[in-house]
Amino acid sequence: MLKSIESNFNNHEVHELLIKHFIELRSVSPKGSAHVLDIAGLKDPSIKFWSLWKENDLMGSGALKFLDKEHGEFKSIRVSDKFRKKGNGSKVINHLINEAKKLNIKKLSLETGSGKFFVPARKLFVKCGFKVCEPFSHYEDDVNSVYMSMLIGHN
Repeated sequence: MLKSIESNFNNHEVHELLIKHFIELRSVSPKGSAHVLDIAGLKDPSIKFWSLWKENDLMGSGALKFLDKEHGEFKSIRVSDKFRKKGNGSKVINHLINEAKKLNIKKLSLETGSGKFFVPARKLFVKCGFKVCEPFSHYEDDVNSVYMSMLIGHN
C-alpha cells in the first residue's frame, strides 16, 4: 500500500531525491532546454507536490502544476533508485493521475527530454496513456524536448 504525503520538502530523503533529480536532469539537458524545477520552484502556490512511500521507504515523488483550473502539468516525477526497474514508475504516475482527478483536472501535460537518456521516461508516459503533442503553455518548439498530454476522465 502506498502512502502519499503532500509538500514534505523538509524530509531528508525527499530533499536528497529531488537534489539528485535536478543534478541529473541538468547534466543531460542542453543549456536552455532544462525545465526541471528546483525546490523553491516546486514550492510555488500553483504547484502541488507529493512524495510516495511504501512502508517507511521513499518510492518516489511528483508534482502537478496548475496551468489553469482544468489543465495541469506534471513536474519532477522521480522514482527512488531502490524502486527503479520494478514497475514502480507506473504506480507513481497513476497515483499522480488519481490526485489530478481529485483536483478536477481534465487534461494533463508534461515536457520531457528528446535524447537517449529520456527514452525510458517517454516509454513509461506512453504506457500510462500520454501521447505526443505540440508545445503547451509557455513552451516553444525545442529539438531537445518532447511534449505529451492526455485527457483524464473522472469517476
